[in-house]
Amino acid sequence: MSLSPLPALLTEPAVRAALLEDLGRAGDITTDAVIPAGIRMQAVMTAREPGVLAGGPIAEQAFRLMGPDLAVTRLAADGAHIAPGTAVLRVEGEARAILSAERVALNFACRLSGIATATATLVAAAEGHGHARITCTRKTTPGLRALEKYAVRAGGGSNHRFGLDDAVLIKDNHVAVAGGVRQAILAARAHVGHMVRIEVEVDTLGQLKDALETGVDAILLDNMNPDMLRKAVALVAGRAITEASGRVTAQSVPAIAATGVDYISCGWLTHSAPILDLGLDFEA
Repeated sequence: MSLSPLPALLTEPAVRAALLEDLGRAGDITTDAVIPAGIRMQAVMTAREPGVLAGGPIAEQAFRLMGPDLAVTRLAADGAHIAPGTAVLRVEGEARAILSAERVALNFACRLSGIATATATLVAAAEGHGHARITCTRKTTPGLRALEKYAVRAGGGSNHRFGLDDAVLIKDNHVAVAGGVRQAILAARAHVGHMVRIEVEVDTLGQLKDALETGVDAILLDNMNPDMLRKAVALVAGRAITEASGRVTAQSVPAIAATGVDYISCGWLTHSAPILDLGLDFEA
């Protein structure tokens, strides 16, 4: 599947906010004090460890917002597997602008590449063990959800719902307050439009049977071991999309995928994946 870039209109507010946060009330006082105005330089962003690149266009946007006259060339595409030493972006122009945008550009690129790399690791672990796709959750950094979900796609994963308004996901607390799985599903179906999918979380086979008898589009099988997941998939028998979640790691993914589930969701991809180390070095 090809990776569609995010519209600049969507990403620009986040990048601008990050630059404003960094520049504060007085601008980059270190650079302004040390670097004379008008000095022109060239710098290259390079990978310091292997991984999957994401956020190249975001880093470029940071440089261009700081210095509209900067010449930025992306040398590797988002979604590319990169090795240590791979040059991913080159920027040329006024040194002050490059230095002032450096950290924001790297923060976005390192963070998003880390998410893409973690996703690619799980995708690779699932291959050959079934048809399951790796998907993310809403456990994202506030204000950066669209960017982080984009990074999941760059790593070969898929996206779960983007917010509370684009799909129904009935969780355990909804079930508890509503009085049961059946009651919660019926209430949701009566409330939303016909284009909105309904998913319900279950953690027992009894709840699963209630969901199937009531009718639902997707079922989230929460914290089930592989044996129970296999039984759950057999019970569903293609009547709904199945999604497994809980205790998902590169080590556990093969066994989970082998149960026949359609999706494996993982929150840590966007809330605690380690960054990919990228650096920016000036060239003589």
